[in-house]
Amino acid sequence: MTTTKKLLPRVALPPDARPDTLAVREGLPASAWGENSEAIFLTSCFVHPDAATAARRFANEEEAFVYSRFSNPNVTIMERRLAALEGTEACIGTSSGMGAILLLMLALLKSGDHVLCSRSVFGATIKLLQGDFARFGVESTFVAQTELAEWKAAMRPNTRLLFVETPTNPLTEVCDIQALADLAHDAGALLVVDNCLCSPALQQPVKFGADIVMHSGTKFLDGQGRVNAGALCASEALVAGQFVPLMRSAGINLSPFNAWVVAKGMETLSVRVRAQSERALELARWLESHPAVARVLHPGLASHPQHELAMRQQNGQGGAVLSFIVKGGRQEAFSVIDAMQVCSIAANFGDVRSIITHPASTTHGRLTEEQRQAAGIGQGMIRLGVGLEDVEDLKADLARGLDRLVP
Repeated sequence: MTTTKKLLPRVALPPDARPDTLAVREGLPASAWGENSEAIFLTSCFVHPDAATAARRFANEEEAFVYSRFSNPNVTIMERRLAALEGTEACIGTSSGMGAILLLMLALLKSGDHVLCSRSVFGATIKLLQGDFARFGVESTFVAQTELAEWKAAMRPNTRLLFVETPTNPLTEVCDIQALADLAHDAGALLVVDNCLCSPALQQPVKFGADIVMHSGTKFLDGQGRVNAGALCASEALVAGQFVPLMRSAGINLSPFNAWVVAKGMETLSVRVRAQSERALELARWLESHPAVARVLHPGLASHPQHELAMRQQNGQGGAVLSFIVKGGRQEAFSVIDAMQVCSIAANFGDVRSIITHPASTTHGRLTEEQRQAAGIGQGMIRLGVGLEDVEDLKADLARGLDRLVP
């Protein structure tokens, strides 16, 4: 005799509901109180009607909320919403973006496995692979983001994961997701795409063959720089079969309050990211004409090496993050940053407030100079996460520093 596992209810939405509708409506049905905006469930545990029901729920024979380390209504709402936007079957929330990468690697890798990774990914990701996981026997090789031949040459029989950001932070390099997916799948490996710089508002990596999409919800998903959060979007088999069991033991879970904040942030994700992307492209074009700027990196620019690929993969948008290289070096970059009166000097992006950063001394500061040079991050590089301020005020803010560098 077979029985059907009791599942959590779903929101009654049309099967053809579009992303902007899913961003606002997907999640869980309202409680008995009929709230229109999701309530916050700040509770560590949940009460069961009897011991037998509790036993079934702890054995995962019945889907229910049990303990907030691995099941909570706010986290489920956030996970369902993000999975819907990314076009994946499932999602699991984590305490941060780096927590998501840690969960990914702990769940899928073992001693003797090999990871192939872009050398221009986020600095903490490089440190996690080269330092921490190397101690446990996981090998890693770093290759040029845009050189498919290097990826092919570096593949090994024990390669289990290909990991890439696209665009990268801070160089905005764009990889061919479909080409890397084909390479991974031919070798029996999985392709993981960090989609932080685009978010699903601009790009859905699974449409191009990616197996897992990683997020730092701290960035665009929240959108206002309020909380730390992370997530992995993937198939039900990977999430339920690999990630959830480890989450029950590891304790790198997303808190209910942070999940609520990120879920609310996703309701405005599309309008925010597109408006920020428009401002970023206007600023990038303006920066290209400034005599103190040696180079501007933004996928929306025709001068970007992967411009056409980015337009295909990112729904015709370049995104809201750009980098530029000032003529000179560290001293000149610091001079520009220190002149800011509108932009925040911080190390985040994706905020409605524009944030300016010197990557070589902050986000990638723990790397050696050799590693930074290999990744293309020089001392004259400045990263700008463009917010929602008036674009003319942002131009004036940047001009305050850049004009000082012109003889």
